[in-house]
Amino acid sequence: MKTLVVYDSVSPAKLTARVADTIAGAMKDKGMEVVSVPIEDVKHINVEEYDCLIVGSPTMAWKPTKATMSFLNGLAGKTFSGKSAAAFDTQVQLIISGNATKMMEAKLKKLGFGLVSPPLMAYVIDKKDGYQMKDGELERAKMWAQELTSSLSRKG
Repeated sequence: MKTLVVYDSVSPAKLTARVADTIAGAMKDKGMEVVSVPIEDVKHINVEEYDCLIVGSPTMAWKPTKATMSFLNGLAGKTFSGKSAAAFDTQVQLIISGNATKMMEAKLKKLGFGLVSPPLMAYVIDKKDGYQMKDGELERAKMWAQELTSSLSRKG
């Protein structure tokens, strides 16, 4: 099963990229064929050739980045029925925080993808010198990817 991980990462620390790399690595360790690309490089890839699409974005004002939504909107008119998808985001954990995964999942469903996993929200903390991953979040991303791999393996 071929999986494509597409992510946007806007902070200098590239936190969403770190989560994407963790997810791709965990899936590869379980024997999956995985390609992971930053959103600016996905234009060179035929998404329809993949069995599963995983999309990641930082949460910006309770939404995915414009680049992420532009990528997803650009998939309209293509055939994804029977294909699998999942979404993840990076966000600061606040009482009133929203998340990017809701919009990404809604768009993926509208495109015909079947969601095979609950979304992953990977939490970051805002330090004086910039954003950092909250302790344990990359391990949580690894476990999420392992569970996702198991779901995909059962699916076929």
